[in-house]
Amino acid sequence: QIFIGSGRTDIMTTITADPAMALHTISIYVSNKPGVLARVAQVFARRGFNIESLVVSPSKDVAFSRMTVTVIGQTDGLEQIMRQTGKLVDVIHCTDHTGDDAVVRELALVKVAIDGSEARTEILQITEHFGCKTVDFTPSSMIVMATGTSDKVDACVRMLNQYPLVELIRTGKVVMARGAEAT
Repeated sequence: QIFIGSGRTDIMTTITADPAMALHTISIYVSNKPGVLARVAQVFARRGFNIESLVVSPSKDVAFSRMTVTVIGQTDGLEQIMRQTGKLVDVIHCTDHTGDDAVVRELALVKVAIDGSEARTEILQITEHFGCKTVDFTPSSMIVMATGTSDKVDACVRMLNQYPLVELIRTGKVVMARGAEAT
């Protein structure tokens, strides 16, 4: 089985234990060129920030990509990283969305082994409760797609963890500023 306690729960414990630490969600708009990801990640690594999740996706203009980076660290240290990242040649802009009015979502695919009709019914009830979708269904397993905030995905995975989990894959956060604000 997969235990969620070795993941986000430990992250939240670290943040609670040290009030100077925070979980930050950063959006970086970059040129869509080879090597940009490595240069951006190196800035975080040099300053001792561990990247908790990283999502890179194309933007509406194919010449650019959007990176969403989630890190834990001290806010004052992050400000230095943001300045250094913003100075990289292929970085157009870099924004910390922590505490902003933004839409933040995550996706997880969870493959659960099914050992009987009772377990199948219970898993389907959990899936319905969390507004998930069943994207694959066989006599021996099902794949559940959970989307929403990280807390919602965590809660869903904790509930599904009562059953034999075969695999768990999470995307990491994606963020978009609400209204007229630029991401």
